[in-house]
Amino acid sequence: MPVPGGAKGAGPTVAMVPDGDDRERLVCTDCGYVRYDNPKLIVGAVCTWEDRYLLVRRAIPPREGHWCLPSGFMELGESTEDGAAREVWEEACARVEITDLLALYNLAHISQVHLVYRARMLSPEYAAGPESHEVALIGWDDLPWNDLAYPNVAWALRQHRAMRGRANFAPLGIPADADHPV
Repeated sequence: MPVPGGAKGAGPTVAMVPDGDDRERLVCTDCGYVRYDNPKLIVGAVCTWEDRYLLVRRAIPPREGHWCLPSGFMELGESTEDGAAREVWEEACARVEITDLLALYNLAHISQVHLVYRARMLSPEYAAGPESHEVALIGWDDLPWNDLAYPNVAWALRQHRAMRGRANFAPLGIPADADHPV
């Protein structure tokens, strides 16, 4: 039953196993609304111009000052492809065409699912957005491998290179030889 004059589930909560469920959830004691804590979707893209890769140097925690792919949390009301293109625009002020899904990384230990797309830059123009100290197009031999923000950035870059010229493949996962999870 709804809370008169209030938001659904806005009352005090208690941890319990709701009827028909098999795990503990937070349940509003006023209206019975069940709060589900679900994994966060992270969307991003390996963006290229000719043979160079677009990387951003993070201006926000965590891992401020380290290089990564343009990526971030998916927003309500957008597709994963639109979210990836939005993140590229927000962080690198670059316009891209999302081509296909490169990888899907299930990071259960941090309750995140990462969807990484391949993207073609529509021009070589870019600039640092508010979440980036710096943006650069970098050739493979000059990539800052020791200064990447997260292991999944290296995974995606290596997988992108391995899949050059290939189409119609199943999205890749965490590499079997991954040093450690994100």
